[in-house]
Amino acid sequence: MTETEQNHRELKEGARFSVTIEDLAFGGDGVARIDEMVVFVPFTIPGERVEIELTKVKTAFARGRIVNVEEPSANRVEPACGHFADCGGCQYQHIDYPAQLNLKRKQITDIFQRIGGFVEPPIDSVVPCPQPLGYRNRIMVRSQREKQTGLMKLGFLSAESKRVVDLERCAIAEDEVNRQLAEARRSMPPKGGLKTVLRKMPADWEVGRDSFFQNNFFLLPKLVESVRECLKEANTRHLIDAYCGVGFFSIECADLVETFVGVELDAQAIKSARQNMASREIKNGQYAKGFAEDYLPGLLMRHPGEQTALIIDPPRTGCPPRSMERIRRAKPQQVIYVSCHPATLARDLKILCADGVYDLKRVVPHDMFPQTQHVECVADLRVR
Repeated sequence: MTETEQNHRELKEGARFSVTIEDLAFGGDGVARIDEMVVFVPFTIPGERVEIELTKVKTAFARGRIVNVEEPSANRVEPACGHFADCGGCQYQHIDYPAQLNLKRKQITDIFQRIGGFVEPPIDSVVPCPQPLGYRNRIMVRSQREKQTGLMKLGFLSAESKRVVDLERCAIAEDEVNRQLAEARRSMPPKGGLKTVLRKMPADWEVGRDSFFQNNFFLLPKLVESVRECLKEANTRHLIDAYCGVGFFSIECADLVETFVGVELDAQAIKSARQNMASREIKNGQYAKGFAEDYLPGLLMRHPGEQTALIIDPPRTGCPPRSMERIRRAKPQQVIYVSCHPATLARDLKILCADGVYDLKRVVPHDMFPQTQHVECVADLRVR
């Protein structure tokens, strides 16, 4: 059947088509077209020819599942985990690692152009993780009782439903986390619907059980190196660390500035930050508990803008627009924005760079989340 003939078939759930994957959307799904209809197909690679079955048809788009890979990409590999494509934890195990990095860079570039309005965004090559499997130091699993058998399951949610995929081992988790998973399975939760966090704590940092810390110890030194390089180039004297958590970035950069102050809402994290600073005998900083948005106006006025650098490492949702506007008006010499969500990063940087107030010097992506759709970025902005 030719493409012209198949395009006249009714687009409905269960219908099958042969399509070419044109691109990879942020989130991991391949993008194909049937006539003018965009179809998202997970676990595919650009350039592949695949037979799909439509699983959902909406007005503006459709979703499909692979029935057969007719013309596989040279970058297609055997997934490391037998649960891949069922478990929702990973999206890219079917793609060889160098290709994952290239695809992520393209996705970030596309997002900065589409959402941020940057014509030629300065996106560096993605810094690879030295250990693309067995790297996660934290996972959250869920319990669910199987209705038909009554057996309890423990694992991640399915990629396509709210069903829990029962896991004995996670291919991207550290050995210690998998040891905890095995222990959790030996003492299953008493009922379904419970979430269990399994976590390997860093050896040389004080971190509360529920406080945030980067989930990949293997690539963390490179992430710190990128932030330090940005800070060195601007040569500022004072540092503000917004959303500072346990003080990680400000403590790692304390030797590069005369003074620093960190702000964090999590009281336990602030307590840990002070302990981390004291244990390293660092004397030139302080930490405050509160909303970064409330503290920023005063902190930005504490020192002249040309002497001040600001590190922002917010949640995935990014920063409130009013905070971005305040930063833009205060004009600190440098803003270093660390983000695990390229879309909210591009959105926020669009505000900072409006009217030519800031220049985006570079964005350095770090593959803190191999095999998945996620990526960490360090953006360096300088006031004009």
